[in-house]
Amino acid sequence: MHTETIHLLEPTPKLHTKRCRLLAFVLRLLLQFTTFTIFFIVWFLYDFFLALLSLVLSFIIMGIIRSKLRNSVIPPNQREYQYNDKAIADWYCAKMLCYEETQPL
Repeated sequence: MHTETIHLLEPTPKLHTKRCRLLAFVLRLLLQFTTFTIFFIVWFLYDFFLALLSLVLSFIIMGIIRSKLRNSVIPPNQREYQYNDKAIADWYCAKMLCYEETQPL
């Protein structure tokens, strides 16, 4: 008989302090809107074709940043699931930025 242990999913951490919630909110906004912000800034300052190039380039770079953040904090047995920007920001802030505040004493 082959027995395997089934690992239960850890829920997305709850952020308790205002500082942690603010950091997670700012990180979520950066992950969501940096690509389009760069596009509109380049379009306003230069040209539409350079803006399209910057849109593609910033989409690739933000995808790499998003995956680095996700893979650095989400437990290995949960990496196969899809996470949105809010969940990635909550995990990152709970594990990296607000570590001492989320751990029980």
